[in-house]
Amino acid sequence: MATRKVKVGNIGIGGGSPIVVQTMCNTHTSDVEATLAQCRKLHEAGAQMIRLTVPGLQDIKPLREIHERLRSEGIDTPLVADIHFSSETAIEAAKVVEKVRINPGNFHRDHQKACEQFSRLVEVCREHGTAIRIGLNHGSLGERITSLYGNTPLAMKEAAMEWIRMCVENGFYDVVVSLKASNTIVMVEAYRLLARAMEEYGTVFPLHVGVTEAGNGDAGRIKSIVGISSLLSEGIGDTVRVSLTEPPENEIPVAGYLADRYDRRLHSSMISVGIDGKTAVATYDSPSKERLLMDFAADFGKMLLDRKIDEVVLKGSYADEDGKPVRLEGSQYAAYLTDELMQAARRRFYRPEYIACPGCGRTMYNLEETFNEVKRRTAHLKGMVIAVMGCIVNGPGEMADADWGYVGEGNRRVTIYRGKNPVAMHVPETEAIDRLLSLIEKG
Repeated sequence: MATRKVKVGNIGIGGGSPIVVQTMCNTHTSDVEATLAQCRKLHEAGAQMIRLTVPGLQDIKPLREIHERLRSEGIDTPLVADIHFSSETAIEAAKVVEKVRINPGNFHRDHQKACEQFSRLVEVCREHGTAIRIGLNHGSLGERITSLYGNTPLAMKEAAMEWIRMCVENGFYDVVVSLKASNTIVMVEAYRLLARAMEEYGTVFPLHVGVTEAGNGDAGRIKSIVGISSLLSEGIGDTVRVSLTEPPENEIPVAGYLADRYDRRLHSSMISVGIDGKTAVATYDSPSKERLLMDFAADFGKMLLDRKIDEVVLKGSYADEDGKPVRLEGSQYAAYLTDELMQAARRRFYRPEYIACPGCGRTMYNLEETFNEVKRRTAHLKGMVIAVMGCIVNGPGEMADADWGYVGEGNRRVTIYRGKNPVAMHVPETEAIDRLLSLIEKG
Protein backbone atom coordinates (compact mmCIF):
# COMPACT_ATOMS: atom_id res chain seq x y z
CA MET A 1 0.00 0.00 0.00
CA ALA A 2 1.47 3.34 -1.07
CA THR A 3 1.63 5.83 1.81
CA ARG A 4 3.00 9.28 2.47
CA LYS A 5 6.54 9.39 3.82
CA VAL A 6 6.94 10.73 7.34
CA LYS A 7 10.31 11.91 8.58
CA VAL A 8 11.06 11.06 12.22
CA GLY A 9 14.49 12.37 13.08
CA ASN A 10 16.95 10.68 10.75
CA ILE A 11 14.62 7.95 9.47
CA GLY A 12 11.68 7.77 7.10
CA ILE A 13 8.49 5.81 7.72
CA GLY A 14 6.35 4.83 4.74
CA GLY A 15 6.62 6.17 1.22
CA GLY A 16 8.63 3.18 0.10
CA SER A 17 11.07 3.26 3.05
CA PRO A 18 12.17 -0.03 4.63
CA ILE A 19 10.05 -1.28 7.54
CA VAL A 20 11.21 0.40 10.76
CA VAL A 21 11.83 -1.69 13.89
CA GLN A 22 10.96 -0.08 17.19
CA THR A 23 10.54 -0.90 20.88
CA MET A 24 9.84 0.82 24.21
CA CYS A 25 11.78 1.29 27.42
CA ASN A 26 10.28 -0.24 30.56
CA THR A 27 12.29 2.00 32.88
CA HIS A 28 10.93 5.07 34.64
CA THR A 29 11.89 8.06 32.52
CA SER A 30 12.54 9.98 35.73
CA ASP A 31 15.39 7.51 36.36
CA VAL A 32 17.73 9.07 33.84
CA GLU A 33 20.67 6.71 34.28
CA ALA A 34 18.57 3.53 34.03
CA THR A 35 16.75 4.85 30.96
CA LEU A 36 19.97 5.92 29.28
CA ALA A 37 21.48 2.49 29.91
CA GLN A 38 18.45 0.81 28.40
CA CYS A 39 18.41 3.14 25.39
CA ARG A 40 22.06 2.31 24.72
CA LYS A 41 21.31 -1.41 24.93
CA LEU A 42 18.31 -1.10 22.60
CA HIS A 43 20.32 0.96 20.11
CA GLU A 44 23.05 -1.69 20.06
CA ALA A 45 20.40 -4.42 19.63
CA GLY A 46 19.11 -2.75 16.48
CA ALA A 47 16.17 -0.62 17.57
CA GLN A 48 15.56 2.08 14.97
CA MET A 49 13.15 4.01 17.19
CA ILE A 50 12.75 4.00 20.98
CA ARG A 51 9.64 5.03 22.91
CA LEU A 52 9.68 6.34 26.48
CA THR A 53 6.72 6.88 28.76
CA VAL A 54 6.15 10.49 29.82
CA PRO A 55 3.44 10.43 32.49
CA GLY A 56 3.44 14.15 33.32
CA LEU A 57 5.11 17.53 33.04
CA GLN A 58 7.61 16.56 35.74
CA ASP A 59 9.09 14.04 33.27
CA ILE A 60 9.92 16.61 30.59
CA LYS A 61 13.19 17.65 32.25
CA PRO A 62 14.59 14.08 32.47
CA LEU A 63 13.32 13.41 28.95
CA ARG A 64 15.32 16.39 27.69
CA GLU A 65 18.42 15.24 29.54
CA ILE A 66 18.13 11.72 28.11
CA HIS A 67 17.72 13.10 24.60
CA GLU A 68 20.67 15.48 24.92
CA ARG A 69 23.00 12.91 26.42
CA LEU A 70 22.22 10.28 23.81
CA ARG A 71 22.92 12.78 21.04
CA SER A 72 26.17 13.82 22.72
CA GLU A 73 27.22 10.14 22.64
CA GLY A 74 26.49 9.89 18.93
CA ILE A 75 23.31 7.85 19.36
CA ASP A 76 20.79 9.46 17.02
CA THR A 77 17.99 6.88 17.32
CA PRO A 78 14.71 8.87 17.25
CA LEU A 79 12.88 9.04 20.57
CA VAL A 80 9.10 8.87 20.92
CA ALA A 81 7.28 10.29 23.94
CA ASP A 82 4.36 8.10 25.00
CA ILE A 83 1.62 10.36 26.38
CA HIS A 84 -1.69 9.54 28.00
CA PHE A 85 -4.40 12.09 28.83
CA SER A 86 -2.29 15.25 29.25
CA SER A 87 -2.21 17.49 26.18
CA GLU A 88 0.07 19.90 28.05
CA THR A 89 2.61 17.11 28.57
CA ALA A 90 2.35 16.18 24.88
CA ILE A 91 2.95 19.79 23.84
CA GLU A 92 6.07 20.11 25.99
CA ALA A 93 7.41 16.70 24.92
CA ALA A 94 6.94 17.67 21.27
CA LYS A 95 9.55 20.39 21.82
CA VAL A 96 12.10 17.79 22.95
CA VAL A 97 11.81 14.53 20.98
CA GLU A 98 11.24 13.52 17.37
CA LYS A 99 7.78 12.06 17.78
CA VAL A 100 4.88 11.94 20.25
CA ARG A 101 2.43 9.09 20.58
CA ILE A 102 -1.02 10.19 21.71
CA ASN A 103 -4.67 9.14 21.73
CA PRO A 104 -6.25 12.57 21.16
CA GLY A 105 -9.65 11.37 22.37
CA ASN A 106 -8.15 11.03 25.86
CA PHE A 107 -7.20 14.72 26.03
CA HIS A 108 -10.63 15.69 27.37
CA ARG A 109 -13.99 14.04 28.02
CA ASP A 110 -15.63 16.77 25.96
CA HIS A 111 -14.86 15.96 22.32
CA GLN A 112 -14.77 19.59 21.19
CA LYS A 113 -12.24 20.48 23.87
CA ALA A 114 -10.15 17.43 22.95
CA CYS A 115 -10.15 18.69 19.35
CA GLU A 116 -9.00 22.13 20.48
CA GLN A 117 -6.13 20.67 22.48
CA PHE A 118 -5.15 18.42 19.59
CA SER A 119 -5.02 21.46 17.28
CA ARG A 120 -2.65 23.17 19.73
CA LEU A 121 -0.39 20.10 19.71
CA VAL A 122 -0.40 20.00 15.91
CA GLU A 123 0.84 23.58 15.76
CA VAL A 124 3.69 22.89 18.19
CA CYS A 125 4.67 19.77 16.23
CA ARG A 126 4.64 21.77 13.01
CA GLU A 127 6.90 24.42 14.58
CA HIS A 128 9.42 21.89 15.93
CA GLY A 129 9.33 19.34 13.09
CA THR A 130 7.91 16.68 15.42
CA ALA A 131 5.87 13.75 14.10
CA ILE A 132 2.69 12.46 15.74
CA ARG A 133 1.53 8.88 16.14
CA ILE A 134 -2.21 8.72 16.56
CA GLY A 135 -2.42 5.55 18.62
CA LEU A 136 -5.88 4.11 19.22
CA ASN A 137 -6.20 0.78 21.00
CA HIS A 138 -9.20 -1.55 21.10
CA GLY A 139 -9.75 -0.95 24.79
CA SER A 140 -9.36 2.83 24.87
CA LEU A 141 -11.82 4.18 22.31
CA GLY A 142 -13.98 6.19 24.68
CA GLU A 143 -17.71 6.21 25.30
CA ARG A 144 -18.60 8.61 22.49
CA ILE A 145 -17.21 6.35 19.76
CA THR A 146 -18.33 3.04 21.30
CA SER A 147 -21.88 4.36 21.77
CA LEU A 148 -21.99 4.98 18.02
CA TYR A 149 -20.16 1.92 16.68
CA GLY A 150 -19.68 -0.48 19.58
CA ASN A 151 -16.28 -1.72 20.74
CA THR A 152 -15.46 -3.00 17.26
CA PRO A 153 -12.87 -2.76 14.48
CA LEU A 154 -15.26 -0.37 12.74
CA ALA A 155 -15.21 1.90 15.81
CA MET A 156 -11.40 1.85 15.80
CA LYS A 157 -11.33 2.86 12.14
CA GLU A 158 -13.92 5.61 12.59
CA ALA A 159 -12.09 7.05 15.62
CA ALA A 160 -8.80 7.17 13.71
CA MET A 161 -10.38 8.78 10.66
CA GLU A 162 -11.73 11.65 12.76
CA TRP A 163 -8.21 12.67 13.79
CA ILE A 164 -6.75 11.94 10.37
CA ARG A 165 -9.23 14.31 8.76
CA MET A 166 -8.39 16.97 11.33
CA CYS A 167 -4.67 16.65 10.54
CA VAL A 168 -5.32 17.02 6.81
CA GLU A 169 -7.66 19.96 7.34
CA ASN A 170 -4.86 21.63 9.33
CA GLY A 171 -2.31 20.86 6.61
CA PHE A 172 -0.27 18.61 8.95
CA TYR A 173 1.08 15.43 7.39
CA ASP A 174 3.82 14.19 9.71
CA VAL A 175 1.44 11.52 10.99
CA VAL A 176 1.67 7.78 11.68
CA VAL A 177 -1.39 5.81 12.82
CA SER A 178 -1.88 2.63 14.86
CA LEU A 179 -4.93 0.56 15.78
CA LYS A 180 -3.76 -2.14 18.15
CA ALA A 181 -5.64 -4.95 19.87
CA SER A 182 -4.67 -8.09 21.77
CA ASN A 183 -7.22 -10.08 19.78
CA THR A 184 -5.54 -10.86 16.45
CA ILE A 185 -8.84 -11.00 14.54
CA VAL A 186 -9.89 -7.56 15.79
CA MET A 187 -6.43 -6.10 15.17
CA VAL A 188 -6.16 -7.32 11.58
CA GLU A 189 -9.70 -6.29 10.66
CA ALA A 190 -9.25 -2.79 12.14
CA TYR A 191 -6.09 -2.13 10.13
CA ARG A 192 -7.66 -3.43 6.94
CA LEU A 193 -10.67 -1.16 7.39
CA LEU A 194 -8.44 1.84 8.09
CA ALA A 195 -6.19 1.17 5.09
CA ARG A 196 -9.23 1.09 2.79
CA ALA A 197 -10.74 4.19 4.41
CA MET A 198 -7.53 6.23 3.98
CA GLU A 199 -7.27 5.17 0.34
CA GLU A 200 -10.86 6.24 -0.26
CA TYR A 201 -10.20 9.53 1.56
CA GLY A 202 -7.21 10.20 -0.64
CA THR A 203 -4.55 10.61 2.04
CA VAL A 204 -2.77 7.47 3.23
CA PHE A 205 -0.57 7.86 6.29
CA PRO A 206 2.01 5.23 7.30
CA LEU A 207 0.82 2.58 9.74
CA HIS A 208 2.52 1.37 12.91
CA VAL A 209 1.40 -2.25 13.35
CA GLY A 210 1.51 -4.52 16.36
CA VAL A 211 -0.48 -6.87 18.57
CA THR A 212 -0.78 -5.20 21.94
CA GLU A 213 -0.44 -7.11 25.22
CA ALA A 214 0.74 -10.25 23.39
CA GLY A 215 2.30 -11.82 26.49
CA ASN A 216 5.68 -13.55 26.53
CA GLY A 217 7.62 -16.61 25.45
CA ASP A 218 6.70 -18.60 22.37
CA ALA A 219 3.03 -17.67 22.72
CA GLY A 220 3.75 -13.93 22.64
CA ARG A 221 6.02 -14.30 19.62
CA ILE A 222 3.61 -16.46 17.65
CA LYS A 223 0.63 -14.24 18.44
CA SER A 224 2.54 -11.13 17.39
CA ILE A 225 3.78 -12.70 14.17
CA VAL A 226 0.32 -14.00 13.23
CA GLY A 227 -1.22 -10.53 13.49
CA ILE A 228 1.64 -8.44 12.11
CA SER A 229 2.57 -10.77 9.23
CA SER A 230 -1.06 -11.00 8.10
CA LEU A 231 -0.94 -7.26 7.44
CA LEU A 232 2.62 -6.94 6.15
CA SER A 233 1.91 -9.69 3.60
CA GLU A 234 -0.82 -7.41 2.20
CA GLY A 235 1.46 -4.37 2.11
CA ILE A 236 -0.16 -2.86 5.21
CA GLY A 237 2.39 -1.63 7.75
CA ASP A 238 5.45 0.60 7.70
CA THR A 239 6.86 0.25 11.23
CA VAL A 240 6.47 -2.60 13.72
CA ARG A 241 6.70 -3.18 17.43
CA VAL A 242 6.46 -6.65 18.97
CA SER A 243 5.07 -6.15 22.50
CA LEU A 244 6.45 -8.81 24.84
CA THR A 245 6.27 -9.04 28.62
CA GLU A 246 10.04 -9.46 28.66
CA PRO A 247 13.07 -7.15 28.57
CA PRO A 248 12.49 -4.88 25.56
CA GLU A 249 15.68 -5.97 23.78
CA ASN A 250 14.02 -9.38 23.35
CA GLU A 251 11.42 -7.81 21.06
CA ILE A 252 13.90 -6.65 18.47
CA PRO A 253 14.93 -9.99 16.88
CA VAL A 254 11.26 -10.84 16.25
CA ALA A 255 10.46 -7.42 14.81
CA GLY A 256 13.69 -7.57 12.80
CA TYR A 257 12.65 -10.94 11.36
CA LEU A 258 9.34 -9.45 10.22
CA ALA A 259 11.04 -6.42 8.67
CA ASP A 260 13.59 -8.60 6.86
CA ARG A 261 10.95 -11.02 5.60
CA TYR A 262 8.53 -8.43 4.26
CA ASP A 263 11.26 -6.21 2.86
CA ARG A 264 12.33 -9.35 0.97
CA ARG A 265 15.72 -9.76 2.61
CA LEU A 266 14.79 -13.18 4.03
CA HIS A 267 12.65 -16.12 2.94
CA SER A 268 10.83 -18.88 4.79
CA SER A 269 12.59 -22.15 5.54
CA MET A 270 9.51 -24.03 4.31
CA ILE A 271 10.54 -26.24 1.39
CA SER A 272 7.14 -27.57 0.33
CA VAL A 273 3.46 -27.20 1.07
CA GLY A 274 0.38 -29.08 -0.05
CA ILE A 275 -3.28 -28.22 0.52
CA ASP A 276 -5.77 -31.07 0.90
CA GLY A 277 -9.22 -29.54 1.31
CA LYS A 278 -8.75 -27.20 4.26
CA THR A 279 -5.66 -28.92 5.65
CA ALA A 280 -2.17 -27.66 4.83
CA VAL A 281 0.80 -30.05 4.99
CA ALA A 282 4.03 -28.06 5.35
CA THR A 283 7.60 -29.35 5.26
CA TYR A 284 10.48 -27.31 6.68
CA ASP A 285 14.25 -27.45 6.62
CA SER A 286 14.86 -24.78 9.24
CA PRO A 287 18.27 -23.58 10.46
CA SER A 288 17.04 -23.32 14.08
CA LYS A 289 14.16 -23.94 16.43
CA GLU A 290 13.54 -20.20 16.78
CA ARG A 291 13.47 -19.66 13.02
CA LEU A 292 11.03 -22.54 12.56
CA LEU A 293 8.63 -20.94 15.07
CA MET A 294 8.70 -17.59 13.30
CA ASP A 295 8.44 -19.02 9.78
CA PHE A 296 5.57 -21.32 10.72
CA ALA A 297 3.58 -18.47 12.31
CA ALA A 298 4.18 -16.14 9.37
CA ASP A 299 3.48 -18.79 6.73
CA PHE A 300 0.10 -19.90 8.09
CA GLY A 301 -1.22 -17.28 10.50
CA LYS A 302 -3.03 -15.28 7.83
CA MET A 303 -4.53 -18.37 6.20
CA LEU A 304 -5.93 -19.48 9.56
CA LEU A 305 -7.22 -16.01 10.49
CA ASP A 306 -8.95 -15.70 7.13
CA ARG A 307 -10.27 -19.28 7.38
CA LYS A 308 -8.66 -20.34 4.13
CA ILE A 309 -7.48 -23.45 6.00
CA ASP A 310 -8.58 -25.17 9.21
CA GLU A 311 -5.54 -27.26 10.11
CA VAL A 312 -1.77 -27.43 9.52
CA VAL A 313 0.35 -30.58 9.60
CA LEU A 314 4.01 -29.81 10.35
CA LYS A 315 6.75 -31.96 8.82
CA GLY A 316 10.47 -31.79 8.07
CA SER A 317 13.18 -30.75 10.51
CA TYR A 318 15.06 -27.97 12.26
CA ALA A 319 18.70 -27.83 13.30
CA ASP A 320 19.49 -28.04 17.02
CA GLU A 321 22.25 -26.03 18.73
CA ASP A 322 24.85 -28.49 17.44
CA GLY A 323 23.57 -28.23 13.88
CA LYS A 324 22.00 -31.70 13.94
CA PRO A 325 18.57 -32.14 12.33
CA VAL A 326 15.60 -32.76 14.64
CA ARG A 327 12.66 -34.46 12.93
CA LEU A 328 9.21 -32.93 13.32
CA GLU A 329 6.81 -35.64 12.14
CA GLY A 330 4.76 -36.83 15.10
CA SER A 331 6.93 -34.93 17.60
CA GLN A 332 5.74 -33.21 20.74
CA TYR A 333 7.27 -29.96 19.54
CA ALA A 334 5.35 -30.06 16.25
CA ALA A 335 2.10 -30.63 18.16
CA TYR A 336 2.97 -27.77 20.54
CA LEU A 337 3.73 -25.31 17.72
CA THR A 338 0.52 -26.26 15.96
CA ASP A 339 -1.53 -25.77 19.13
CA GLU A 340 0.07 -22.37 19.76
CA LEU A 341 -0.53 -21.27 16.18
CA MET A 342 -4.19 -22.32 16.30
CA GLN A 343 -4.63 -20.43 19.58
CA ALA A 344 -2.93 -17.28 18.26
CA ALA A 345 -5.24 -17.31 15.23
CA ARG A 346 -8.18 -17.89 17.61
CA ARG A 347 -9.21 -21.08 15.82
CA ARG A 348 -8.77 -23.53 18.71
CA PHE A 349 -7.95 -22.95 22.37
CA TYR A 350 -5.96 -25.59 24.21
CA ARG A 351 -4.91 -23.51 27.24
CA PRO A 352 -5.92 -20.22 28.86
CA GLU A 353 -5.63 -17.10 26.72
CA TYR A 354 -3.40 -14.48 28.35
CA ILE A 355 -3.37 -10.74 27.82
CA ALA A 356 -0.30 -9.08 29.31
CA CYS A 357 1.24 -5.70 28.61
CA PRO A 358 5.00 -5.41 28.05
CA GLY A 359 5.43 -2.97 30.92
CA CYS A 360 6.76 0.57 30.76
CA GLY A 361 7.74 3.42 33.02
CA ARG A 362 4.23 3.49 34.48
CA THR A 363 4.48 -0.08 35.76
CA MET A 364 4.92 -0.13 39.54
CA TYR A 365 5.60 -3.84 40.19
CA ASN A 366 7.58 -6.78 38.78
CA LEU A 367 5.26 -7.46 35.87
CA GLU A 368 7.24 -10.24 34.19
CA GLU A 369 7.67 -12.25 37.39
CA THR A 370 4.01 -11.82 38.34
CA PHE A 371 2.79 -12.78 34.88
CA ASN A 372 4.85 -15.96 34.86
CA GLU A 373 3.46 -16.93 38.27
CA VAL A 374 -0.12 -16.24 37.16
CA LYS A 375 0.47 -18.42 34.09
CA ARG A 376 1.91 -21.21 36.21
CA ARG A 377 -1.01 -21.23 38.62
CA THR A 378 -3.79 -20.88 36.03
CA ALA A 379 -2.46 -23.23 33.34
CA HIS A 380 -5.34 -25.67 33.94
CA LEU A 381 -8.08 -23.14 33.08
CA LYS A 382 -8.43 -24.04 29.40
CA GLY A 383 -10.20 -21.40 27.32
CA MET A 384 -10.36 -18.77 30.07
CA VAL A 385 -9.02 -15.31 29.22
CA ILE A 386 -6.81 -13.82 31.96
CA ALA A 387 -5.15 -10.40 31.83
CA VAL A 388 -2.13 -9.15 33.77
CA MET A 389 -1.67 -5.42 33.29
CA GLY A 390 0.99 -3.03 34.53
CA CYS A 391 -1.18 -0.05 35.46
CA ILE A 392 -4.63 1.51 35.23
CA VAL A 393 -3.81 3.77 32.25
CA ASN A 394 -4.63 1.16 29.62
CA GLY A 395 -5.23 -1.87 31.82
CA PRO A 396 -9.01 -1.94 32.29
CA GLY A 397 -9.64 -0.98 28.68
CA GLU A 398 -7.10 -3.23 26.99
CA MET A 399 -8.31 -6.29 28.87
CA ALA A 400 -11.89 -5.77 27.67
CA ASP A 401 -12.01 -9.35 26.35
CA ALA A 402 -10.72 -10.91 29.58
CA ASP A 403 -12.74 -13.03 31.98
CA TRP A 404 -10.44 -11.96 34.81
CA GLY A 405 -7.86 -9.22 35.20
CA TYR A 406 -4.97 -8.37 37.52
CA VAL A 407 -4.12 -4.66 37.33
CA GLY A 408 -1.38 -2.85 39.23
CA GLU A 409 -2.52 0.23 41.18
CA GLY A 410 0.91 1.33 42.46
CA ASN A 411 1.95 1.41 46.11
CA ARG A 412 2.16 -2.40 46.05
CA ARG A 413 -1.59 -2.75 45.56
CA VAL A 414 -3.62 -4.53 42.91
CA THR A 415 -7.19 -4.38 41.62
CA ILE A 416 -8.77 -7.63 40.45
CA TYR A 417 -11.42 -7.46 37.73
CA ARG A 418 -14.11 -9.87 36.67
CA GLY A 419 -14.79 -8.86 33.11
CA LYS A 420 -14.93 -5.08 33.10
CA ASN A 421 -15.88 -4.77 36.76
CA PRO A 422 -13.47 -4.41 39.69
CA VAL A 423 -14.32 -7.03 42.30
CA ALA A 424 -11.40 -6.55 44.72
CA MET A 425 -9.49 -3.30 45.12
CA HIS A 426 -6.33 -2.28 46.99
CA VAL A 427 -5.27 -5.92 47.38
CA PRO A 428 -1.67 -6.22 48.68
CA GLU A 429 0.64 -7.62 45.99
CA THR A 430 1.67 -10.46 48.29
CA GLU A 431 -1.94 -11.67 48.43
CA ALA A 432 -3.17 -10.74 44.98
CA ILE A 433 -2.54 -13.97 43.04
CA ASP A 434 -4.10 -16.04 45.83
CA ARG A 435 -7.11 -13.72 45.82
CA LEU A 436 -7.40 -13.98 42.03
CA LEU A 437 -7.38 -17.77 42.19
CA SER A 438 -9.90 -17.78 45.03
CA LEU A 439 -12.30 -15.54 43.11
CA ILE A 440 -11.95 -17.66 39.96
CA GLU A 441 -12.71 -20.83 41.95
CA LYS A 442 -15.83 -19.22 43.45
CA GLY A 443 -16.94 -18.25 39.97
